[in-house]
Amino acid sequence: MMVQFDVKRVQKGTESFMVSFDFTKTPVTQIADYIIISASKHKSSDIHFDPREDGMMVRFRIDGDLQDYTFVPKAYEKNLTTRLKLLANMNITESRLPQDGAIKGMYGDKFLDMRVSSLPLNEGEKIVIRILDYTMSLEGVDNLGFHPKNLEKVKRMMNIPNGIILTTGATGTGKSTTTYSILQGLNKPETNIITVEDPIEMNIEGINQVQVNSEIGMTFATALRSILRQDPNIILIGEIRDSETAQIAVRASITGHLVLSTIHTNNALATVERLLDMDVERYLLSTALTGIISQRLAKMICPDCRYQRETTKYEKKVFKKYMNMDVNQIWDANPKGCDHCRNGYHGRIAFHEVLELDDNIRNALNNEKLEKKELAKMVYSGSTITMLQDALIKCLEGKTSFEEVYRNIEIENEDDDNYENEMATEIKSSVPKEEYVPESNDLLDTPQNKNTTNDVSSVITPPAFTAADFVDNNPQPVANTIQALPTTPVVAQPQTTQVQPQQVMANAQYAQPVQQIVTPPTVVQQQVTTPQTTTVNVGQISKVN
Repeated sequence: MMVQFDVKRVQKGTESFMVSFDFTKTPVTQIADYIIISASKHKSSDIHFDPREDGMMVRFRIDGDLQDYTFVPKAYEKNLTTRLKLLANMNITESRLPQDGAIKGMYGDKFLDMRVSSLPLNEGEKIVIRILDYTMSLEGVDNLGFHPKNLEKVKRMMNIPNGIILTTGATGTGKSTTTYSILQGLNKPETNIITVEDPIEMNIEGINQVQVNSEIGMTFATALRSILRQDPNIILIGEIRDSETAQIAVRASITGHLVLSTIHTNNALATVERLLDMDVERYLLSTALTGIISQRLAKMICPDCRYQRETTKYEKKVFKKYMNMDVNQIWDANPKGCDHCRNGYHGRIAFHEVLELDDNIRNALNNEKLEKKELAKMVYSGSTITMLQDALIKCLEGKTSFEEVYRNIEIENEDDDNYENEMATEIKSSVPKEEYVPESNDLLDTPQNKNTTNDVSSVITPPAFTAADFVDNNPQPVANTIQALPTTPVVAQPQTTQVQPQQVMANAQYAQPVQQIVTPPTVVQQQVTTPQTTTVNVGQISKVN
């Protein structure tokens, strides 16, 4: 396969490495497989195939951020789209309506389970592939990053025979991972577990799973009515989307079943309000609700290149207000990164907020005249660790940065507007100047050394090829060109030994990453003192300004 790795640009402090394919010599089937394997090795959660006016941009979502991977010319865009739709068992003749599909199989040395979605756009069909990773779910709740007190609450809720345990958060915050981890801990031979999902994301041995199909009337509510006649011990509802599903789930928990489900809310208090808005009776909710797990995902600091810095005035106020602590130093991500991370971050961690209902909260839910502020004060007092407090604890432990805390969680403080300015000043003063990457939208003036950045070739073993594989009737490589120069000293005939910048740049794309700038012509003339053949190493040539 013809593959070439090259540096593209630095945009907003992020280096983007692109991969180029030779579509004239490589079958589109191999290119599609190579993209999927590359995404898996990068630990990507999604692959985006975005149609543009002049082609298709392929991007990977790594640690929550999209990163450019390769560009597909317009002439081959339709071929790649058709191949992906064939793999997902979609209708390749239908390009006017959205479609859903799935891809399962061995890619490289790993079995992958993927969900595929297509969406017609004005420039073509956009394809998004979600790579499902069950690793965290199979490890159980002990490995999800819960605070010890929160983990104790979760295990207590799992031991209650009936009630509702809700996992809340926005899309892509790991709700399914947490729910499946709890379900994995409850999966025992003596229990009958039935799930209703749309779609079924993970096949679990010993669990009865039902696929929702609204086109034929198989909705969550319809499936739940039948499930209650199947003598279940534990019921998993993929998502509570409407009032009917919420009411049936509440009544199922009252009749002696343990119900697990997810809902899209930001925190525990908003979850209670959402259920009340869905016309769930207060007396039923106060009896049925066991606990609420709210969470969000943030990027983890790379432990190999992180560094400690002084806290800013804003950060000190936040730690003092919400943690009652005087913090002078915290860990932060190195914006330059290292061989094990991308811009100082590697992997993701969850911020949790676990609410376990007690008698006081249950009595408060029955009071219709209770105001929201009083309920919030009751919910977030006592032993409840708020999501912000859990995030600040992880920041102090060096697992994430304050910047990630600020980005993911709304912090009520009058000095919010000054935080960006403080952080920019602090980073410039804390990080060594040679490691600080300024923001720029311009193309790279000089190529960078891939060994100190996020080089895709360090993750993926590229196919065996040489520079000659990419040359078709082009000039000879730089090394051959330079060796063919006259042996006469350059000083004798300076007008006949000029090197054309265009020729050097045309051949330099096959050279190694930049090590140093080529010495100016005047220095070369001084160095050549004898009429001997001078051999120049190709790796030393980078760019002629």
